Amino acid sequence: MRKVKRIPDIINVFAGIRNQENAVLLMIGDGPEREKAEWQVRELGLTDCVKFFGKTNEVRRLLCMSDLFLLTSETESFGLVALEAMAARVPVLSTNSGGIPEVNVHGHTGYLSPVGDVACMVAHGLALLQNPEKLMEFKINAFEHAKGFGIESIVPKYEAAYNRALLGRRIVS
Repeated sequence: MRKVKRIPDIINVFAGIRNQENAVLLMIGDGPEREKAEWQVRELGLTDCVKFFGKTNEVRRLLCMSDLFLLTSETESFGLVALEAMAARVPVLSTNSGGIPEVNVHGHTGYLSPVGDVACMVAHGLALLQNPEKLMEFKINAFEHAKGFGIESIVPKYEAAYNRALLGRRIVS
């Protein structure tokens, strides 16, 4: 829980969703912003529906029981955590920063929003939670898309790139 992750946005998105849906927020991880996050949750009166797990080895288990994954980061080089959520069949509501759009396909595996646009993320979350068929479709899409990042798919792509690079160079001994 660091500033770059924009933890207050996660809590505000959840608060917006919670206004219309009976939901629980599972906060996984730890860091310098955790105390502020706990304070914000108390201030918003959400202590009964926000659970802080800290560091845990049960991430996959927690993801598997989730309907949505919130990723409000200001910047991400790739978005591995989003990919982990998708591999657990969880659609992602994320910002459109950095490499996240390569992982989270807007309108297919989840939704992308501008950094800091809490209202947009709330609307996207409600659009999925209030439409069970669409939510199930996105869950399936997320899982299928995540498979494309598996070792069976990625290693041949790396090997092909290395071979192209080697063929394009002269070797001098």
